[in-house]
Amino acid sequence: MENFPESSSKGTKRRRNEDSDAGNTSSLEDDLTFTDTSVALRIMRAQFPHIQKGSVEPFILKSQLYSSVKDRTQVDRELESLRRDKVLRLFKLNTGQDDHAVMFLDDYLNQDTKWFSVLRMVFLMQCSLLSLGGKTRQLIDPNMYWFSIPNIGSHLKGIVQGRKEIISLLSRRRYKEMMLSSLEKKRLRTSPLDVRFHLRDLIGSGHLRTDQAPTGLIIRVSKD
Repeated sequence: MENFPESSSKGTKRRRNEDSDAGNTSSLEDDLTFTDTSVALRIMRAQFPHIQKGSVEPFILKSQLYSSVKDRTQVDRELESLRRDKVLRLFKLNTGQDDHAVMFLDDYLNQDTKWFSVLRMVFLMQCSLLSLGGKTRQLIDPNMYWFSIPNIGSHLKGIVQGRKEIISLLSRRRYKEMMLSSLEKKRLRTSPLDVRFHLRDLIGSGHLRTDQAPTGLIIRVSKD
């Protein structure tokens, strides 16, 4: 994304190279951790699964950022700064947990414009009702408007079901663990999102943990 402040043309070129190199073919082990939230956002956006049915613009879960940038306070602070700069938007997801999605503002505005037409129509209907002396239901703040990510419904189900499938898969193994290289090759039955997407989420939320072994990275179910 070109919305981030640039310090030099060299920095711009470097970031573009990062974006182009961050395809879906690299292993999670190669880019599991970052020191900068902005870099993590760009990489994860580039690696967002390509889904045809019910297409949605790339989004990143806050828990995924927590898995990659160890300082959670830093993540929260940098996200808030990017939100104020109108680079991205944060959304509370209806998954039954405290999940938040991050989407670049440019991607959000690229969503089907009919959603914005519907919002405008609802707003005009409420204004018309108020002018006739009617009442509308206020939510928290009369000056606050609620927005959602279009076409994300099926993906919310996939997030929940994918979490369960991966935890179940690992829990059935003797030591509740698996080499990352083997786990990444699995295809999920219950989620349109790929294993890498879910692993970042589960590691960041504390359901899974990683351990380095001579043969590579091991993914383990966290102890209760």
